[in-house]
Amino acid sequence: MKMDRVKRYSIAALCLLGLVIVRMFESKLFYDPFIEFFKNDYLFLDAPKFETFKLLLFTGFRYLLNTILSLGIIFAFFKDVEILKFSGVVYSFAFVLLLGLFWYLISDAKQEQYLMLFNVRRFLIQPILLLLLLPAFYYQRLRKTV
Repeated sequence: MKMDRVKRYSIAALCLLGLVIVRMFESKLFYDPFIEFFKNDYLFLDAPKFETFKLLLFTGFRYLLNTILSLGIIFAFFKDVEILKFSGVVYSFAFVLLLGLFWYLISDAKQEQYLMLFNVRRFLIQPILLLLLLPAFYYQRLRKTV
């Protein structure tokens, strides 16, 4: 029993470390001219030049990496295949919706859309869904046992 818990927490820790590594080396691992753009006072700048297909490909790849690591964390904490399946559906649906919206926003990037672009891109490149799903599943588990 104790070894199982150690193994689960080790897996969760390794996946969390993976998320940190993806974030630490984002500039080296992924093509994303918006990294520097959004670090500056972007509301008053023109959008950077970029290759649309390459940007969508690398953004999708980063989302996939974050999804795999996030699903690993979710499974390590809850050990529930149904939760894992549901999370996979949520991640898949979010990917299609967000990448489509991201594509639309970068295809005609205007200054008045930068804030929307920033937030959509953030959901694609950061493990924000993990931060939403973990407490939700924990709360559901608590409510089920009461």
